[in-house]
Amino acid sequence: MKKYILFDHDGVLVDTEPWYFQAGRRALADIGVTLDKDRYLQDMSQGMGTWVQAREAGIDERVISRQREARDAYYQEYLRTEAIEIDGVLEVLAELSQYVRMAIVTTAKRVDFELIHEHRQIRSFMDFVLVREDYERSKPHPEPYLTGLKRFGATGEETLVVEDSSRGLASAVAAGIDCAVVRNGFTATQDFSKATYRIDILGELKDIVLRYDERPYTNLAQ
Repeated sequence: MKKYILFDHDGVLVDTEPWYFQAGRRALADIGVTLDKDRYLQDMSQGMGTWVQAREAGIDERVISRQREARDAYYQEYLRTEAIEIDGVLEVLAELSQYVRMAIVTTAKRVDFELIHEHRQIRSFMDFVLVREDYERSKPHPEPYLTGLKRFGATGEETLVVEDSSRGLASAVAAGIDCAVVRNGFTATQDFSKATYRIDILGELKDIVLRYDERPYTNLAQ
């Protein structure tokens, strides 16, 4: 039985990833650059993102810095105005809280995380939250999840990571922690072959954390 869960945030607990992409695409469109989604997802899986394509288009670093601020402003606009809830999350967290201790390990900036959760109840189920400012090296490096283990005083064997991206999966694997990848249409084309579990919805986590037979449990098409 697992005793601890470390949740990724964006795409797992809230549906924000498409809006982060849209904000970046809008910021690049302002300067005449088209952000290709497939390339963006590929770059994100390696811990990079929007600005790789801007640099390849010959955009000056000073302009990139300015448009980064524009991207952040657009993203926060979407966080305030768009529906980002994922159905059933609170109910699942309430049930899981009877069996495990939980925390969030996210690459989200603190200002964005606070905005998202200003009027939401997700944090009430968490022992702690680690945002981007709380560690030095981001996913796919193992540091974020190793920091989560340290905060819990837990071992990798008694912990489960829940992710939706190959970048996050790589971080969990490098940290020596089993990872359940939950279906997310935005990241569905990424490589999840190293996941211990692949699930359709968060509600399937209860069976995973309570199972004594730790053989891989998958129910998605390979």
